Amino acid sequence: MQIDIITIFPEYFESPLKVGLLGKALKRGIIKITLYNLRDFSKDKHKVVDDEPFGGGEGMVFKPEPLYRAISYIKNLDPSALIIYLSPQGEVLNQKIAERLSKKEHLILICGRYEGIDERIRANFVDEEISIGDYVVFGGEVASLVLIETLARLIPGVVGKKDSVEKESFSTGLLKYPCYTRPRNFMGYEVPEILLSGDHAEIEKYRRKQSLEITLKRKPYLFREAELTEEDRKFLAELLKFQRFYIFLVHYPVLNKKGEKIASAITNFDLHDLSRLARTYGVKGVFIIQPLEDQRKLAEELIEYWLSKKGAQYNPLRKEAIKLVKLFETLDSAISEVESIEGEKPVLLGTDATPKRKYISCEEVRKILWEKPVVLVLGTAWGLCEEVLDRCDYFLEPIWGRLDPYNHLSVRSAASIFIDRILGIYSFYKKF
Repeated sequence: MQIDIITIFPEYFESPLKVGLLGKALKRGIIKITLYNLRDFSKDKHKVVDDEPFGGGEGMVFKPEPLYRAISYIKNLDPSALIIYLSPQGEVLNQKIAERLSKKEHLILICGRYEGIDERIRANFVDEEISIGDYVVFGGEVASLVLIETLARLIPGVVGKKDSVEKESFSTGLLKYPCYTRPRNFMGYEVPEILLSGDHAEIEKYRRKQSLEITLKRKPYLFREAELTEEDRKFLAELLKFQRFYIFLVHYPVLNKKGEKIASAITNFDLHDLSRLARTYGVKGVFIIQPLEDQRKLAEELIEYWLSKKGAQYNPLRKEAIKLVKLFETLDSAISEVESIEGEKPVLLGTDATPKRKYISCEEVRKILWEKPVVLVLGTAWGLCEEVLDRCDYFLEPIWGRLDPYNHLSVRSAASIFIDRILGIYSFYKKF
């Protein structure tokens, strides 16, 4: 592979390109890297390659002429070369992109600086833009080194053992299993016995399960692309049982349109839709908080119909969902039930359509979910009363419209969106 780098700091690459496996690959000619100083393509007597942006603003922008000359010079040598601009606006580098690019014969990497490059170069002469993450660095040089190392590992002959590349994180679509070396006992911390057994088949199974578990807990989105077996799926399903998520639908105390405290009515749709939502996403229970006895009685009759009467025979799938529903007179009794089941007090996750609270991200909720039981507290009518909100440990950001502040979803719709944002990332059953 030939890689050409256009930069204003060619000296930046002197040490990184000499050391390790990459340095050896360059010496052996497996990879060839040529550095082009952008200033050499400036016709200005001071070798200026940047200028102030039109319209004003901070920083400087790389001028189009030197970049065009540099690109043209290299493309005249090889018209098939692929031009890549290392840019925050680019697609974030991942293993799939790396595997595709590693099959290319010739890459030209443009290292931007300051405020970037003139848009006319980006729009008309760049084939691809690649980012190494959603953060800011001084320039494209460090990004180009990340890309080069990622590609180099995939080029035959660079890494001695092909097996070591194939088992790296992301190469299998999963994160890598934990590694251990001597001594067997370090400060009282032991190496897992299975790794000392000499049973290579069992060791491979152990490592596979470790990779699956680490990926599930840290980067579950990787399962969208990972190749999984039926045995993998069963193992993941068992792990997901350790997540303890509940839905509370509060009918009292809630607010009416005037901001007055009321008790709202239970609806047939709420029971059916929330229970099916819960069953689909692995929620452990849908707890309905309703102090009015006549309302609870109506709900009990409905639940009974689907669990043991004609409804159960007519639609067994509905029965499977409805059995997740339980009725409680007070919020305290519902919390106590979760505590009794799980052996510890749950984390209450509040929902409030008024933008006045500090919110927690869905990613943060997922981290908590591996440690503690979590309850999504939903209010009916016009929302939860302040006395309920004050008991919540965290709050989810309200669901806003795309173009304006319209925010008036049904509780069933809001529940579906919240649950999918939190738990939907674990929905990889379709892969099978």
